[in-house]
Amino acid sequence: MLLRAEEPGDEKSIFAVNAAAFATDAEARLVDMLREDGDLYFSQVAEEDGAIIGHIALSPMDTIADEQPMKALGLGPVAVAPNRQHEGIGSQLVQAAIRWAQSQDWQLIILLGNPGYYSRFGFSVEDAKPFASPFAGPYFQALWLDETAQKPQSGRAEYAPAFGRL
Repeated sequence: MLLRAEEPGDEKSIFAVNAAAFATDAEARLVDMLREDGDLYFSQVAEEDGAIIGHIALSPMDTIADEQPMKALGLGPVAVAPNRQHEGIGSQLVQAAIRWAQSQDWQLIILLGNPGYYSRFGFSVEDAKPFASPFAGPYFQALWLDETAQKPQSGRAEYAPAFGRL
């Protein structure tokens, strides 16, 4: 299996893997909208024998922490073809996204997902609690990439505009 950046011509296969991995095609449409808006900052695929079997996206967030702007990304969607789930492909994609964000000096990654799954990568519901968001709740999580950063008392986190158009 090869992890690589999205390339021109991958769009239909990325749409297909996202549509197959979720109950509706909303996540697949979201990726297309992020791409069209120029907000698909990181788009990586898992490929095997020429077929795309997984995909992950990172997009910018408008984030304020204690009245100071932060460099934050929204992670998602993460998709793996249904017949390839539970093989560690999603984990490899998440780890690659985290490494990329760290290498680009981002401060924070935020996501909406299952804490039982994402906590293994260091994401925490507790770390996301200071951020006001329409998605706040038991699945709203954050991962601090700068471990020396002072965690805020309050703030807000807004996903890229495409999320609001779903």
